[in-house]
Order: sequence, then C-alpha cells, then structure tokens
Amino acid sequence: MDAFYASVEQMDNPELKGKPIAVGGSEKRGVVSAASYEARKYGVKSAMSGIQAIRNCPDLIFVKPRFDRYHEISKQIRAIFFDYTDLVEPLSLDEAYLDVTHNKKGNPSASLIAKDIRERIFKEIGLTASAGISTNKFIAKVASDYNKPNGQKTVNPEEILTFLEQLDIRKFYGVGKVTAEKMYQLGIFTGKDLKSKTLEYLDEHFGKSGKFYFYVVRGIHNSEVRPNRVRKSLAAEHTFNENLSSEIFLIEKLVQITSEVSKRLKKSNIAGKTVTLKIKYSDFSLQTRSKTLHYFISDKSMILETAKDLLFQEKLSNSVRLLGVSLSNLNTETKKLQEQKSVSVQLKFEF
Repeated sequence: MDAFYASVEQMDNPELKGKPIAVGGSEKRGVVSAASYEARKYGVKSAMSGIQAIRNCPDLIFVKPRFDRYHEISKQIRAIFFDYTDLVEPLSLDEAYLDVTHNKKGNPSASLIAKDIRERIFKEIGLTASAGISTNKFIAKVASDYNKPNGQKTVNPEEILTFLEQLDIRKFYGVGKVTAEKMYQLGIFTGKDLKSKTLEYLDEHFGKSGKFYFYVVRGIHNSEVRPNRVRKSLAAEHTFNENLSSEIFLIEKLVQITSEVSKRLKKSNIAGKTVTLKIKYSDFSLQTRSKTLHYFISDKSMILETAKDLLFQEKLSNSVRLLGVSLSNLNTETKKLQEQKSVSVQLKFEF
C-alpha cells in the first residue's frame, strides 16, 4: 500500500487530502509512524522524530494513529488477495507476498493479476497500491518500490540479472543505511559491484549476510511464500509527554506497557522466554537490555518483574523519553505448523 496510515487518514478526512501529514507523535514528542507523499517531499519519513519532521516541513499536520481502523482496512485488502490465491504471506498491515503460480482466476499473467488487484483495491476501498512482479520474493519486493506510488514493475526472467546489476545498492532489500555506508567504503555502489565480490569476501565483511548478498544479486532467492509465517516477537512501547528520570514514574509506565504486551500475547495464545527492554534517552540514544528465562511466560506480573530487573540492571545514563518491552523466543517457534503445506514448484508463467 502507498503511505498506508497517512493515506487512510486522508481518505477518511477529505480536509487532509493534498496536505503534508504525519501519523504518530507530535511536533514536540514521539516519532513519525507514516508520512504522506506531500510530506515526504520535504524529507519527512517514518521513524523520524516529531521535532525534526516539523523542522523539515513547518506546515506538517500531525494525526494520531488509529490502529483499529488500519487493521479493519488491512483485512479488507487481504480478503481481495485471497480471491486470487491462498498463498498469501503478510509482512505487515499494508504489505504481503502473493504466489500466483496457480491462481484461482486461471490467469497466466502475474502482471495482469497485480493490475487487477490494484484496481479492485482502489475501486472497493479507495486507496492506491503498488506492486512488484518477478520470479522470487526478493526481486518482487525490490520491484514494488520502483514505480511508487500507484504503479507496478515487472522484472521478467530474462531481465533479472541486468536489473540487479544496474540497481543502486541502497535499493537492495535488506541493505540498511549502516550496511550501505560500509559497502560504499568497500567500493560497492551498484549490484554489479556487489556481484564482482566473491562469497569468501562477502562472508569476511558481512558475516552471515554475506551469503544472502552473494546469491540475491545473482537472482537466486529460494524462500517460499509462507501463508502461516511464524511470529518471532511481540512488543509494545510508549513515548512520554515529558522526559522521565524518576524510578517511580518509570515503573508506572512499565506497568502499562507490560500489561499491553501480556494482553496481546494472550489474545494470540502465545508466550515467550526472552524479555527485552528498550530505552530511548532524551538525547535520542538507544539502549536495549535482554534476559532469557528457562520457561515461557505471558502473565503481566512475570513480564513486569523481569522488565523491572532489566531497568535496574544498571544506572540510567540520562532521562528517558521512551520505554518499550518485547517478548521473543516464542513458543510458536517450537510448534510444528501442521496445517502448513510446503509447496515447492518452478515458477512458470507468462509475464
């Protein structure tokens, strides 16, 4: 979906259409969850502080997020996906992989299916979407950002190697800002530069990720579309209206946050062993502290006690603007997905 949260707000409130808006936080506190394309022109983007966002765009309008509404629309979008295939792997509320090799419409063209889905989303819901079409998840993901907003990009099998060689390394899915800077220092600016490096060289400089980079730049990515993808973690966090330094107030906030985490865990019928405390200080520096237990927990009191231990593990270096608590090492990772059917086929269809 194109600027999903912001687009929903503009759709529901016509007065916001055509204006630069940011969902989340405010000009004084918090961070931007999503920015409209009008705001992005000024360099406003997700994860940016509200203070920086308003500096970039003085006319920016902040809108409080409505996650219940986003979930509602996400379900409507997903229902459209399932009209075409049952092989749908959601990445988030606004993004998913679809395997349309054997689709319900009997349409041999993946590009036409993507076009049809996008047209239905716009007609039935009122939002625009973009799509990437190719022979594997990695290339489709990269292509999906190519003609945003409201567009699509097909990378045919015979075009894959040329497409990847010419691609800026920053456009490679999985290459973040820090990794891109490291690649620049090593003289890697494009896919062609990356492809020139040996597997041993990439392993030496990028560890486990080296093998991934070596293969994807050659168009090789064998990950299947998994409809029952296992959740790896669950979290909740809160940015405070004022920076906190009092332990009493911090514990009060931890009670609220851990209660929310416990609520979500029980709603999903899952539990975890590893509790991670996220602390963002007033100077925007970030720290995480983790503890792994010998048993699974989901009860709020147990999560709270572990989070408190982590909070008092060492002295806080500054006043705190954000606290977050997450549970990982979930019991879902140990359960066998009995209903999941593993489909392994060679993608063969007309583009």
